[in-house]
Amino acid sequence: MLIGIVGKPSVGKSTFFASATEVPVEISERPFTTIEPNHAVSYVAVECVDKEFGVQCQPRSGFCKKGKRFIPVELMDVAGLVPGAHEGKGLGNRFLDDLRKADVLIHVIDASATTNAFGERVVKGSYDPAEDILFLERELEKWVEGILKRHWARMVKVYAHKGEDALNEVISGLGVKLEIKEDIRGWGEEEIGALARRIVAKKPRLIAANKCDKEGALEVVKELRKRFPDKLIIPCSAAAELSLRTAAKKGYIEYLPGEGEFKVLKTLTEAQKKALDFLQEVLERLGGTGVQRVLNSAVFDLLRYVAVFPGGVNKLADSKGRVLPDVFLMPPHSTALDFAYAIHSDVGKGFIKAVDVRHKKAVGKDYILKHRDVIEVVFR
Repeated sequence: MLIGIVGKPSVGKSTFFASATEVPVEISERPFTTIEPNHAVSYVAVECVDKEFGVQCQPRSGFCKKGKRFIPVELMDVAGLVPGAHEGKGLGNRFLDDLRKADVLIHVIDASATTNAFGERVVKGSYDPAEDILFLERELEKWVEGILKRHWARMVKVYAHKGEDALNEVISGLGVKLEIKEDIRGWGEEEIGALARRIVAKKPRLIAANKCDKEGALEVVKELRKRFPDKLIIPCSAAAELSLRTAAKKGYIEYLPGEGEFKVLKTLTEAQKKALDFLQEVLERLGGTGVQRVLNSAVFDLLRYVAVFPGGVNKLADSKGRVLPDVFLMPPHSTALDFAYAIHSDVGKGFIKAVDVRHKKAVGKDYILKHRDVIEVVFR
């Protein structure tokens, strides 16, 4: 799974990326700090199932702490987009193309309202953050429309010879699934533009309203939610998350991503106390920094993936003795057979039945997986 982080320059995209992955990247206020896309591993969190079975899990990838199982996902931070990017302005189309590969987009905006459309610092309140939301949609729509126009003759030819299924395969190359039932022969600019809007609407994305450690930012979020009731807008402070993770890494505090508090472990200087007091205020104001919530919402609320643990009724450990070592993120409506193939193609091919380990109940290949299921696959 690939999560794309997108937005205009200087909204804190690289800080969000660094706070979510603990991978150092160049962070500054100058536009286009990120030139090449950054890729790294982050984690989404679910309640682990181990305590229900009276065992301690031993993850093979990710980690488990305080009953939370952190599952790896891939993050991609692309260069800041500016109005006109679809025409090559800023760093242009190649970064829009990077976003095509992402399963879901996290659109980071500046909720403190202190940067304009090009990421330049402005007087607070002189720029409307709602424009950031609208501009990304316009850029994506114009970019997709340009692609459709360039390939339209071929798409019409594909439709004429192979029908709508083949056409939908062509559209899937844009990273979305969209079924077109209409006859596209004879379509003009208006219909192509409408199709571009339909394609972009299919791309899952949420708004990470960043810099909510700043005064007045939460009021901005409230207004944005009123203006865009159909969008998932989550307040966050990537800078606070990065500071907390850095302090935890250095042993000053104990902090688990997603929690609304931390524990001080060392004697602190006055400056350090003051900094941590401020961070605690941010946590109380936001109910956490919001970064982990953004990641979890992207995967579980927008994509509606479910986390499924392989295990056995008689044995929860693998051949090497590791207890509940794995957990798989499965798309919505995945079946027990899909899960078997996710484990290994040979397991899928030899599928006999699956067992719901919690209830010790056999289920068939068409069983629809539920979030936090523990499933045993019996195969030849």
